[in-house]
Amino acid sequence: MAFNDSTARRIPAAEVVAPRAVDSWTHTKNGDSRGYIDADRLKELWIHTGTACNLACPFCLEGSHPGDGRIPGMKLDDVKPFVHEALEMGVEQFSFTGGEPFVIKDFVNILDYASQHRPCFVLTNATDPLLKRTHQVLPLLANPFPIHFRVSLDYPDAVRHDIDRGEGSFDKALEGIRWLHEQGFKVSIARQTDDNEVVADVEAAFRTIFRAWGIPENLAFTAFPDLGTPGSEDGSPEITESCMDKYPTRESRAHFMCTYTRMLVKKGNKVRVYACTLVDDDPEYDLGGTLRESMDERIMLRHHRCFSCYRFGASCSAPV
Repeated sequence: MAFNDSTARRIPAAEVVAPRAVDSWTHTKNGDSRGYIDADRLKELWIHTGTACNLACPFCLEGSHPGDGRIPGMKLDDVKPFVHEALEMGVEQFSFTGGEPFVIKDFVNILDYASQHRPCFVLTNATDPLLKRTHQVLPLLANPFPIHFRVSLDYPDAVRHDIDRGEGSFDKALEGIRWLHEQGFKVSIARQTDDNEVVADVEAAFRTIFRAWGIPENLAFTAFPDLGTPGSEDGSPEITESCMDKYPTRESRAHFMCTYTRMLVKKGNKVRVYACTLVDDDPEYDLGGTLRESMDERIMLRHHRCFSCYRFGASCSAPV
């Protein structure tokens, strides 16, 4: 959607009026029309459990740390209405991010409820918060739908990993990975990228470590670039409407998460619907209080993290 001059609010794409060149939502700094995405259908609903975390990684794209309250912790009662609205809309998967979800008191209850209805996907560091709640997590294997855990393991080097995540966190993450696999949960790895890295060599180094820990060597990897901290700018090029000629069809734009996902973010005591897992630091991506209304919004590719999707096809999602 674009802004209407008289209301300074977004209006449906079908009613878009000629925008002002100074409108930073619809236009770049140079006055070019921004690229945009129109939603297709809701396939995946992300739930931001809150920014509190047991770790304080300086590179964290959420700026999370112990006790952080930028985004408050989600509760089961917050989530339930949206779960059922999503089910009515044909959602295929529920996914969870933080912070560290297992820090949130009600998270296991939320995950239990969601996995009664659809497959679930959880981003976690698999350290103490998970290891201390294994007795609560194990019964979830009996739920009707599977749960896939993607564990953050930055580099195949304990010293380098622990510089930012804290001493011992590498081994604890491997302990969590091994426990999840041994119980029968699906597990994959989120790692960080280096400039000019040789992917095969990096993954081979990880697999050597997995072998030593009795962890399967065929775990899937998802590699992420540095996405910056909340509110930061990394100097990425702005995406104009003409840039989107590179992706002229609905099928070619399908890797943009905002075509098929939405994320629940708690703001104060209210849950709002945001466009993507990576843009909760910009209130312009607040698409309303219901999933249905959010799907009518045109998403302008203004956030610098949008460029990762544009250039690399980066996606936080994974099939369960």
